[in-house]
Amino acid sequence: MRAPEFWARDGALPRLLTPLGQAYHLAGVLRRRLTTPWRAPVPVLCVGNLVAGGAGKTPVALALIAELKSRGLKPAALTRGYGGSVAGPLQVDPDAHGAAMVGDEALLLADAAPTWVVRDRAAGARAAVAGGADVIVMDDGFQNPGLHKDLSFVVVDGAAGFGNGRVIPAGPLRENLRGGLARADAVVIVGDDRIAAEQRALLADLPILAARLEPSDRSLSGVRVFAFAGIGRPEKFFETLRALGAELTGCEAFADHQPYSADTLARLRAAAGALDARLVTTAKDAARLRPAMPQDITVLDVTLAWDDKQALRRLLASVLPAGREDPSPEAATGR
Repeated sequence: MRAPEFWARDGALPRLLTPLGQAYHLAGVLRRRLTTPWRAPVPVLCVGNLVAGGAGKTPVALALIAELKSRGLKPAALTRGYGGSVAGPLQVDPDAHGAAMVGDEALLLADAAPTWVVRDRAAGARAAVAGGADVIVMDDGFQNPGLHKDLSFVVVDGAAGFGNGRVIPAGPLRENLRGGLARADAVVIVGDDRIAAEQRALLADLPILAARLEPSDRSLSGVRVFAFAGIGRPEKFFETLRALGAELTGCEAFADHQPYSADTLARLRAAAGALDARLVTTAKDAARLRPAMPQDITVLDVTLAWDDKQALRRLLASVLPAGREDPSPEAATGR
């Protein structure tokens, strides 16, 4: 889906739709009150957000998986598999499953750790534990009450914030901002912090982890490119290319998780060719082009870098098994 423009600012239409947003919020509250979450025998880390669309959850989940693996733990990932057709529980095989079946984010996660696509999060956690996981990372599912979370991170796109602060359909929020933050253990702000002051004030009682997305390849500086992206906020990808010094001759934004037909790819190739530019996309979009990834499309991947990794490690220490909190040499010196 593409977010309506009025979600970014307040006005007559958001105010008119607010009663529907209140009903949406109350339905979520009722669902959580009527559900008894299953508690897994291993720690469950949830990487969620409060807005519809992308905020950077998957890069945060991948960064957590990398941190957990560095400690000798065996993390597994759970994901809803948006854009895919299976209900699961299904362990993702990146060599056998495509995005149409399991979703693009599941393929990215499965490249890093055993990953289960599942609508029933508790069933997925049981499958992951049976498969040998000693810690579970949920990519999304913050609003899902079926599985107990030991540590919940709310991810925020620093540039977009919480939009107009209203609940779907009046705004981008999946639930009331104050109520959602009350269940969070920490907030991860990805990118520049431009969150509105009145919304930022609601974060005052929570640990805030600042992070940024760093391109894995800087060779595009000075290169003429034509970019396309079907992610939560495509403009973020286009801004990354500009910051790299790439000459952005053109760009096209698609809906999040949108599959690409042969005709669409042919049109994109023609547009890039007419501008004598290289065709560039994101790793998430590239996952939807598997298994036969076109060789004429450049993939610009990004990784998440923490501004203060020790702050993250202090949070993890509260839920990880004894003796596995932080084996890194720099932890002993406080660096």
